[in-house]
Amino acid sequence: MSEKNVTVAPSTYSRSFARRRFLEFCGLGAASAFYPQIAAAAESARSGGETEVDVVIIGGGLGGCAAALAATRMGKRVLLTEPTDWIGGQLSQQGVPPDEHSHIETHGCTASYRQFRENVRDYYRRNYPLTESAKNNPRLNPGNGNVSRLCHEPRVAVAVLDAMLAPAVSAGRLTVMLNTKPIKAEVDGDRVRSVTLSTDQRAEFQVTAPYFIDASEQGDLLPLTNTEFVTGAESRHDTKESHAPEKADPDNIQAFTWCFAIDHIEGADHTIDRPKQYDFWKDHTPDLTPPWPGKLLSLQYSKPNTLRPHDLAFVPPTKDAPSPKTKALNLWLYRRIIDPANFLPGTYDSGVTIVNWPQNDYMLGNLITGDEQEIAKHLEAARQLSLSLMYWLQTEAPRPDGGAGWKGLRLRKDIMGTADGLAKYPYIRESRRIQAEFTILEQHISRADRQAAAKNAGGKVTAAPFHDSVGIGYYHLDLHPSSGGDNYIDFASVPFQIPLGALIPRRTENLIAACKNIGTTHLSNGCYRLHPVEWSIGEAAGALAAHCLDQRDSPRGVRNQSKSLTAFQNVLKGQGFELVWPT
Repeated sequence: MSEKNVTVAPSTYSRSFARRRFLEFCGLGAASAFYPQIAAAAESARSGGETEVDVVIIGGGLGGCAAALAATRMGKRVLLTEPTDWIGGQLSQQGVPPDEHSHIETHGCTASYRQFRENVRDYYRRNYPLTESAKNNPRLNPGNGNVSRLCHEPRVAVAVLDAMLAPAVSAGRLTVMLNTKPIKAEVDGDRVRSVTLSTDQRAEFQVTAPYFIDASEQGDLLPLTNTEFVTGAESRHDTKESHAPEKADPDNIQAFTWCFAIDHIEGADHTIDRPKQYDFWKDHTPDLTPPWPGKLLSLQYSKPNTLRPHDLAFVPPTKDAPSPKTKALNLWLYRRIIDPANFLPGTYDSGVTIVNWPQNDYMLGNLITGDEQEIAKHLEAARQLSLSLMYWLQTEAPRPDGGAGWKGLRLRKDIMGTADGLAKYPYIRESRRIQAEFTILEQHISRADRQAAAKNAGGKVTAAPFHDSVGIGYYHLDLHPSSGGDNYIDFASVPFQIPLGALIPRRTENLIAACKNIGTTHLSNGCYRLHPVEWSIGEAAGALAAHCLDQRDSPRGVRNQSKSLTAFQNVLKGQGFELVWPT
């Protein structure tokens, strides 16, 4: 870019759902409540005018929080923004218990992520009436959900993250702005000079910094700063990925999901009003390739790794069957966040579970590439889908006794902190992605590709090694059905590294990606989008910004000069980063 001092507020940003209309959909027209530690700091930044810090982080999800922890512990002044009134992203505002790999208790994440997990367990030990066995269990899982070794309430994630950030707030190094979003940016050549933020009270102020970190859920800073990015599916011709389509499709983006929490009060009737789009969703069959096995609102779906019809079950506990046995996976247990068996008798009348299932994946459009009116339509339809699923569970879901529906199911509005019981923010699986110095491809991490490479080389099966590793992660390549009509794309990966080059845009010098917006493809994003990997990416981004300020270097310089890269990697290792998987 050759122009100087250009203020960028492109029409493409009006397509981003991180706008006031989106927040109104979420019921966040005004701030709800600050966490105690960050209230004073947040208010001090609301006075308007221009604020100058060392690092601006847009997005208070896991990547953003981890970036703030890293940059502030290295002594930098940081401003962290969050478009809702809860930090924590996937874990809190989106209501998704952590999806993690099988090694997470001992290795495969940063020291601070492991500390977060232990802090969650300690929070329950300090504040909840646990049984003695639960309290003494070093691997306490409050919900005993199938999906994770640590299924817990969204509010606990908020409280723990707040406590982890509190020392930096108290020291004056961190300001957290809730209900705040970016609306325009000023760029100077290949550098971002400032970003203008808008608060829930419609006040605007400008913030300048040497470094900007985009940790937003959909890469909101990228169009604002004219940073080159891609969306959707790349073509096989461009990436040589075996699962890529023949033709690129920028609109083909993974389903998003509006999650909610429920419990079951036997004998009560908590049936919600019939949703206005219920007739549509009750009869809806997804139009996918390969075909979906039937109606979306049913207990059958396409099993991700085979795409064959597969049965599920849904049976909440009752007095007669406190631990119901089912042949198929019982969705009640899948993402359960409260298991009454962990708590003293009488603490809970029911367990609590999160509904983030195939039945409320929204596939009829995406939240990136349409205009504002189209995005609003998809947001409302996704809400209607989740409410329709709730109503179907209450009135029509098949019961083991031959009846239909569970009237005692109750939306737990308090768990989600919203008036309607749905999460504050939809669960986002796929973002805009930077055109990066290095792009991670399917063939770098897929087990099949790596087995072929190992056979040719006569070695063991490992992911492609990255000389510029800034972290490690592991998850299978897991793509949910998409707005372009693809059914699940799900296949095995191998434990992998996070290359620094994937966090650095090809052109923009002082913007760092810290979330699902790094240099992955539509396919490789499927295993870099989960909780511990996002945390590692964000923490590396925050450390990189601080290191560059300390060394008067650039992200590109750190990566492309051997001595600089080694020095940075040593800094990371000193802070508890794992850069290679143990043999």
